[in-house]
Amino acid sequence: MAFSDAIFAIIITLLVLDLRVPDVPPGRLLRGLLDQWPSYVAYLASYSYVAVVWLNHKAAFNRIQQADRGLHFVNLFVLFSTALLPFPTIVVSDALQEHNNADQRVAVAFYALIGALLCATWLAFYHYLARNPDLLKDQVKDDFFRVERVRALTGVVLYVLAGLVGYLVAPLIGLAVFVLLPVFYAITSAGLYQSRLTRGMTRRPRPPT
Repeated sequence: MAFSDAIFAIIITLLVLDLRVPDVPPGRLLRGLLDQWPSYVAYLASYSYVAVVWLNHKAAFNRIQQADRGLHFVNLFVLFSTALLPFPTIVVSDALQEHNNADQRVAVAFYALIGALLCATWLAFYHYLARNPDLLKDQVKDDFFRVERVRALTGVVLYVLAGLVGYLVAPLIGLAVFVLLPVFYAITSAGLYQSRLTRGMTRRPRPPT
């Protein structure tokens, strides 16, 4: 866990390096800062994503009693894909500031690809735990990580759709989805059916008396 936490801390530190003092003439600092809005949006999207990955990672390992070699490998895949996020963040930020529509479409599609890859590694992580319940603490329900695979698969689908919409329709729509998706994962970080919102959505109505 200490190794994973250190990786997340490094990733978040790398994200902020894209926020730079604008190179503008004297008296144009405010304009220069405002023109960098794509950097702020890209940073918000990626910081939020890394933050909820960390929350999900903590929530998962709080339910794990012991780790074997296979779990270490799938955990490394999660860290690998998370560590890629600073790169597409810079690509999106630069493309939006250059105002080239073709490059913006490619940049958004590239970010979506990395986002989908990260969700896919989480799918593998949850699948491994679902197949190896002996690694879990006794109080963890047998179907907990089987259900969690739905969250990961949802992310894969939504990031792919956001990439397609951003590439084929409008890059800013894809960017909006990137900002909103971490909200879903933050709300459900304790488990798909553990939060108040999802419990309310999935609670069956009482039969009439």
